[in-house]
Amino acid sequence: MKNLLFFLLLMAGNLPAQDYKIYVSDAGNFNVPPWQILKYDSDGSNPEVFIADHLNWPQDILFRENENIVLISNFGTNRISKFEADSGRFLSEFAYGILGPTRMKIGPDSLLYVLQWGGNGKVKRFQLDGTFVDDFTSRGVDQSIGMDWDVDGNLYVSSYNLDHVRKFDPTGQDMGLFIQSNLAGPTNIWFDDGGDLLVLDYDATSVKRFGPDGTYLGAFLTGLSKSEGVALLPDGNILIGNGASNSVKQFNQNGQYIDDLIPSGSGGLMTPNAVVIRLDKVTKVSNIETNDFIFFQNEDGEIVVEEKDMDVLILLNPFGQIILSSNDNTLKTNGLPGGVYYIFAKKGGQTFSAPIMVK
Repeated sequence: MKNLLFFLLLMAGNLPAQDYKIYVSDAGNFNVPPWQILKYDSDGSNPEVFIADHLNWPQDILFRENENIVLISNFGTNRISKFEADSGRFLSEFAYGILGPTRMKIGPDSLLYVLQWGGNGKVKRFQLDGTFVDDFTSRGVDQSIGMDWDVDGNLYVSSYNLDHVRKFDPTGQDMGLFIQSNLAGPTNIWFDDGGDLLVLDYDATSVKRFGPDGTYLGAFLTGLSKSEGVALLPDGNILIGNGASNSVKQFNQNGQYIDDLIPSGSGGLMTPNAVVIRLDKVTKVSNIETNDFIFFQNEDGEIVVEEKDMDVLILLNPFGQIILSSNDNTLKTNGLPGGVYYIFAKKGGQTFSAPIMVK
């Protein structure tokens, strides 16, 4: 099993470089404009204003590639607004009645999870057309602003003002505090491949690491101030918005500082609070037909390649992490959230790789 994993990782490491753009939410003067969503090339150059209207203290950015839309959570209007993904043109209001929406993520059940700063603090769920589903969590998390899931489907939510991270089971039932010390204004949180939880500390200077049982393991990286917004790059590097310097800093996967990839004030950047990457080229599964392979998505939502007994068939997320693998001809993607993934196929001397869109 270890040899197979090593081989898959080797294959993933040899995938072609992925072209992408970087999108940054700029909270400006917080409850006072200017507010904007900025767009940069992958090297941090060529800043341009992607969205400047229908914003009010924006908090997060979420692209839905199969619909060519991007969602922006607006803290100041208690709404999530919908824009065209390629042009940034305003389309409509996606969801209402969220008291200070902050982070948005598509969950394991393919529903949209939204954190709210105020109100009852419960995590809200919406269908991907904006229809309200429910208040998912059994209790609220005050000033919630970061969330992620572990491999068992448990949900973790950070509280900025209470300096803790709360854990919920896959049905939304409260499992108590996962972290209740060593934090100072936690914002974004995410799990690494080893199962450790990494936490941005807005009121401190570091990203802190906690073990799978919540044990504090020390600082993963330092040199931050007013940090909010994180993106994991395809090469393993990490981008973090740094409000004190009006920039986006880049660190390697070991936590060592590389540079301010987006320099201070580039494009008018004042207060970065969300950082997102978007691949330039995405292919629908139904459109993949090469000289060597034909792919399709069956009625069960699985990706199938017509060629049998593949040597390698793997699916990765946009950050190069292996999500699924198969030694036959089927990837069981029906349990995955819809969005962009990367497929790699090999049989004999024939290979194929491309970013794809899974519905």
